[in-house]
This record gives sequence, C-alpha cells and structure tokens, in this order.
Amino acid sequence: MQDLKITIIQSDISWENAERNLDMFGNKIDSIKGYTDLIVLPEMFNTGFSVKNKECAETSDGITMQWLKQKAEEKNCVITGSIFMKENNKYYNRLIWMRQDGTYEIYNKRHLFQLVNEQDFISPGKKRKVFNLNGWKILPQICYDLRFPVWSKNTFYKGEYEYDLIIYIANWPEPRNYSWKSLLIARAIENQAYVVGVNRIAKDGFGIPHSGDSVIINYRGRIITNIKANSDSLKTKTLSYSELFEFRQYFKIGMDWDNFDINI
Repeated sequence: MQDLKITIIQSDISWENAERNLDMFGNKIDSIKGYTDLIVLPEMFNTGFSVKNKECAETSDGITMQWLKQKAEEKNCVITGSIFMKENNKYYNRLIWMRQDGTYEIYNKRHLFQLVNEQDFISPGKKRKVFNLNGWKILPQICYDLRFPVWSKNTFYKGEYEYDLIIYIANWPEPRNYSWKSLLIARAIENQAYVVGVNRIAKDGFGIPHSGDSVIINYRGRIITNIKANSDSLKTKTLSYSELFEFRQYFKIGMDWDNFDINI
C-alpha cells in the first residue's frame, strides 16, 4: 500500500460570503507546492457556521460544488470540506469528498449540538461512511461527532480493520479547545488509526473565537504535524501505511474489541 500525502488548511472564514471564501481558499490551494493526494478544508468552509440555512445552503449544482470540481481537477487530488446543502426540502451540514474526475461522495453530520438548537436548522445524517483513497480506508466526521466515540469506533473483522484514518473537520470554539485536542488524541489511540483534525480560526459572525489547533496524529496518539494556534497556514504531511500496518501487527488489540450495533 502506498503512502498518503495530506494537506490541511487552517484559516479564518468570511461570514456568509461564499464567493470571498472560495477565492481565498482557491489561492491557498494554488499555493500548495508539489503533489498531494488529499486537501482537507474546515467545516462550513464557504460560509462559516451560520444558522441561515435558506440563505447559505446550496444544491448539488451550486457554485461551491462547481468550485470543488474545478480545484480537484486542477490539483489532481481529492478535496474535502463541508457546506450547507439543501436536498428534498431538508438542510444538511454535508461533507463533500470531491475527486479529481468530478465524481464525489457525501457524509451528512450525524450529531447536532442541541445546546445551540442546531436541530432547528439542520437535519441529522443517518449513515456512517468510509471512503477509499489509494487503498486507504477513511472515515469522515464533522465537529460535534468527535464527542461520540461509538460513532467513530473502528472494527476488526477477519483480520481487517474497517478504516485506517479518521478526518474531523470543525468550527470548534476556542473555549473548548482542550476537549478538541484531547479527544482527537483519544480517537487515534482507541481506534489504532491516524487522525486528522482541521479547525477554523478567528471570530465568527456571533463573535465566538476559534483557535484552530489543527493536527495530524498517528496511531499511537502522537502529534506528527500541527498548525500553530490562531495561525492562518497550511501544512502537508505524508502518512506511512507500512508503519501503521507494522504497529497493528505488533499490538493487535483489535481482536479484543467489543462487537456492537448502532441503532439510529
């Protein structure tokens, strides 16, 4: 299995201004030197986490989807991030997994933050997804999903792990950044998988600060790449599949994991 090169982008997001954000992220993507397999953008990268679902949501032929197709083709890689999307008169916080050939997959955020009435303007997703990229199995998750370990629990069946990498994209507020950093590490350790966490920076339209603290963590729970808090920056890191495989062979605790079903 070949290694996987991932670029993470940590940035401020202009409030409810898709055109400005697409232009800004487009410039950052254009600045990436050399080849990368995957570019990871924050949650709601085109508008910020607005509650104006009707005004901010797009459809599958909207400007952000067209932009994603164009940039993925130009960079010859997969690009992922989430946006507000409308489908069948419902609104979703939808992660888009855009391939360079214009095909894509989706994951709808499962867990909604009821403390801020998120359920009033977003419908919850009902399916867990695992995407494939160059043989790597990748589990996408969005922000609040991080607090629910059962939803992201890896499985081990007939010698095979369900996934190799978890990606969390977020608009995670700075006052709770200790939880963000701690839970990302926990997810890597308990699932014997790499973890990527990409968060926005700066204040949003509600005045809530975000520090970013974007990271890439290995299967031992060790941070192997990070972007400094509050820094507008990007980083690229190559993940080794052989090192992951060797660790899992040496410390094969997957054989002892509990078997369970998730009822939705």
